[in-house]
Amino acid sequence: MTSRTETIDSPEVRPTDPSEPAGFQPLAGLRVVDLSQVLAGPFATYQLSLLGAEVLKIEKPGEGDWTRQGGPSAELGELGMGLNYLAHNAAKKSVTLDLKAPEGLAALKRLIETADIFVENFKPGVAERLGLGFDAVRALRRDIVYCSISAYGQDGPFSPRPAYDHVIQGMCGIMLTTGQKGDGPTKVGAPYVDYATGMNAAMAIMAGLAQVRRTGKAVRLDVAMLDTALMLMASLVTQHLTAGWQPAQNGNEAWSQSPSSGAFQTREGVLMLAANNDRQFRLLCKAVGREDVLADPRWSTPAERAKAAPALRAELEALFMTRTAAEWETLLETSGVPAARVRSLDEVVREDQFATRDLISEMQIAGYSAPVHVPNLPFKADGTNRHPSQAPSSLGADTEAVLSGAGFDTAALARMRSMGVI
Repeated sequence: MTSRTETIDSPEVRPTDPSEPAGFQPLAGLRVVDLSQVLAGPFATYQLSLLGAEVLKIEKPGEGDWTRQGGPSAELGELGMGLNYLAHNAAKKSVTLDLKAPEGLAALKRLIETADIFVENFKPGVAERLGLGFDAVRALRRDIVYCSISAYGQDGPFSPRPAYDHVIQGMCGIMLTTGQKGDGPTKVGAPYVDYATGMNAAMAIMAGLAQVRRTGKAVRLDVAMLDTALMLMASLVTQHLTAGWQPAQNGNEAWSQSPSSGAFQTREGVLMLAANNDRQFRLLCKAVGREDVLADPRWSTPAERAKAAPALRAELEALFMTRTAAEWETLLETSGVPAARVRSLDEVVREDQFATRDLISEMQIAGYSAPVHVPNLPFKADGTNRHPSQAPSSLGADTEAVLSGAGFDTAALARMRSMGVI
C-alpha cells in the first residue's frame, strides 16, 4: 500500500521479515485516519486495528466521541471510557484536532498524506464542506481507500437524512417481521444494523485495499446502514420482488415454516428446534421415541406434514412438555438434530464454548479497579484469535506523539495546544 506505482502486475511475495509483528496481522504497516463516531464506523475501524493496522481516531478536543460518556457504568463514563466506547476503540490512538480551526485541518491533512485508509461517517456533504471530500483527500494521497459510512448512502432522495440503528430498523421493514402476530412492530433487541454496517464497511475496505494494490489508484467506498439492513434480509427482499410475497410477523417460529421447527415450551425453559428437512425429521422421531409418527400417512412426507401442520405441532408440543429444555437439548444434540435451549446472555458467556472461541479480551483501564472486557475478532486464523494490543486511549493521549511523528516540533505543538486546536 505504501507503493506509489500506477499499476502492479502481480502480488509481491516477500521473504519473512523477523522484525514484523508475529501472528495474523495482514494489515500491519497500514495507517487508518478514522473520523467516525458512535458504533458503525468505530466498529469497522476496530476490525482493522485487530488485523494489525494503526488506527488514528480523530476526536474533538475536550469532547471526543460522545460514546465516551454514559453507559451502565457511571464510573467508566466519568473517566471518558463509557462501555459503548470501550467495545469498539481498543488498540487505537486518540488524536484530538479541532477540524474547524485552519491549523487543526492542516494537521489532519498532513496525517492523511501518510495514511492508507480514510474513514468518515458524517452526513453526506459534511466532509466536502470541511475540505475532506474524496477529491480533496485523493489529492493528498492518490492511492487512498476512502470509506464513507452513512445512514442512507451518498446519493438518493434519503441521502441527506440522519439516522440511528432503530430508525433504520423501522425504515428497512424488519420490525414488521419481528415479534408475535398482533404485537405491532418490534425492534431487534441489539443494534444489529450498526454492527453489521461496521462489518460491511470493514469488508469493503479490505476489498478496496486489494483494488488499490492492483491499480495504484484511490477507491471511494459508499457504505450505507439501510443497504446493509436490506441485505441482511436478502431472502425476504428476493421473495417479495420476485413473487410478490409479503413477510409478516413470525414470532419465534422457524424461517422454514416447518411444523417440526421453531420454539417449543418444555417442562422448564424453551427449546429452539430445527428439524427442517426429511432427514432431520426422521432423526427427530427416532431420538424422541416416536417412530410411529413416521408410519402415520398424515406426516409421512414433507408435503403431507405441511398440510397437517397443526396436528403435528400439537403432538410435538405435548411431547416436549415431558422433559426440560436442557434435557431435550442434550438428547437431540447427540442424535444429530439441531436444537438449543434458550439462554440468557449471562448463561451463554459462561459456557465452555464461549471461552474456547476466545471472543473477549480482559484488560485494565487507568483509574478503574475492575477489569473490562472488549471484543476480539469474530473469527480465528491459523487456530488463534487476534486480541487488541492495548486498552482504549484516554481522550487525546496520543496527539502529540502522532503529530511529532508527522513533523510538528515542540513549539508548533505548544502553540496549537494554547489555541485549543489539539
